Amino acid sequence: MSQSTSTPEPSQPKLLVRVREALRVRHMSLKTEKSYVQWIRRYILFHRKRHPADMGEAEINAFLTHLAVENRISPSTQTQALCALLFLYRNVLGREVGELDPVRAKRRRRLPVVLSREEVKGILAHLEGGERLFFSLLYGTGMRLAEGLRLRVKDVDFSFDQITIRDGKGNKDRVTMLPAAVKPALVEHLKGVRQLHQEDLLEGHGAVYLPYALQKKYPRAAKEWGWQYAFPAPFRSRDPREGIYRRHHLHERGIQRAFQEAVKKAGLSKQVTVHTLRHSFATHLLMGGYDIRTVQELLGHASLKTTMIYTHVLNRGGRGVQSPIDVL
Repeated sequence: MSQSTSTPEPSQPKLLVRVREALRVRHMSLKTEKSYVQWIRRYILFHRKRHPADMGEAEINAFLTHLAVENRISPSTQTQALCALLFLYRNVLGREVGELDPVRAKRRRRLPVVLSREEVKGILAHLEGGERLFFSLLYGTGMRLAEGLRLRVKDVDFSFDQITIRDGKGNKDRVTMLPAAVKPALVEHLKGVRQLHQEDLLEGHGAVYLPYALQKKYPRAAKEWGWQYAFPAPFRSRDPREGIYRRHHLHERGIQRAFQEAVKKAGLSKQVTVHTLRHSFATHLLMGGYDIRTVQELLGHASLKTTMIYTHVLNRGGRGVQSPIDVL
């Protein structure tokens, strides 16, 4: 009896398991893994569960065009979907994708929302403990949310009053300041974190997730104090990639919830997110007279054009022109 050569059902988990394995071999973050798997699943469902191996450029173009025209997604979101599909074809199916020409998502020029210094104070006033310290650090350093959550003890330098941000956007390292205003609170906070780490060690735990292949190269490093997260989760949890129970950093959703509650209590009507603190950091530095190149380096922007958006924020309200009614 001849064996069937039909293409396996795309809804079966086998393909997505291969995608996850390929992502983990390349040390992609868990967030990227979830995102790529989601886009690949949507791609398959869009084409009525056809297997990606039986599709190509035409189907990719159709899917990306649908996202832009019907779903009206942003250019960055469309690019993310494209990257997921290119990863699928190149690294899982072993095929190069030919020329693609989908309808591109329209770029909407939107100025970032920025808080005044008083508004930042108002939000922080409705936070306390580790949460207040965490958001003070984000505003005071310009770190992204994920960068603050992944901060390791070893990357905080109290001697030189600086923080090294590892594997930021674009997998680049950069250095930012350690604000004097948060330094004493951070010292006390890390004392508590160290005590928590000691308790984990006594209970037979205390190992933290290490990036890349460091776990194999330095098997003892995972339990060292310097590698611990500066803002650890209150409870140990199971790592979905390795099945190991250990203490991760604070969860992104929980910290975002706490921030939104503080914004609500502060009575702000602006559409504010945690990332607004980073926008405010950059804008307030420029307002203080700091050079835009310095701000670019602190933010970790590859292009000065990205940083230039904050000069437009400063010029809001008629591009800095004084209204004639103000001189009546």
